[in-house]
Amino acid sequence: MSVSQHKKEAPKRVNCKVITVSDTRSKETDKSGSLIINMLQDSSHSVQDYQIVTDDYEVIYEAIKTGCLDKEIDVILLNGGTGIAKRDVTIEVVQSLVEKQITGFGEIFRMLSYLEDIGSAAILSRSIAGVYNDTAIFSMPGSRGAVKLAMEKMIIPEISHVVREIRKDLK
Repeated sequence: MSVSQHKKEAPKRVNCKVITVSDTRSKETDKSGSLIINMLQDSSHSVQDYQIVTDDYEVIYEAIKTGCLDKEIDVILLNGGTGIAKRDVTIEVVQSLVEKQITGFGEIFRMLSYLEDIGSAAILSRSIAGVYNDTAIFSMPGSRGAVKLAMEKMIIPEISHVVREIRKDLK
């Protein structure tokens, strides 16, 4: 079956949870989280939950796991906490949960970052996607530019397709 056929069979609307990882942002100052929410809604997807959590392994873990255990949530989108500083642990949390990693997400994100945005600093861009408990997880850096790039070029075009692929063998 072709990719275009897969996309035709994909759900038109998916239910999402947005998680911003930050020690400093609030709902009023979270421009990246707001951008994710707006882009999802503009694409006819539903945001079921939105949280801002601190750069703390257990707190991030619980926020993701709670979303993945909620049968109403199809996709979790995280931003922030992906750097190389000691407190940046979002990638490690996601890695500890995912059952299947979508390796192309991080690879293509860094390539696009290199080509379109930040040049060689792309080597510092950590991002990851995968599946846990039949829920897709996408984690991207917290900068507005990184979020815009990931959402426009990869997540929005493929989010329904990813959900279709996860659901196709569920009985």
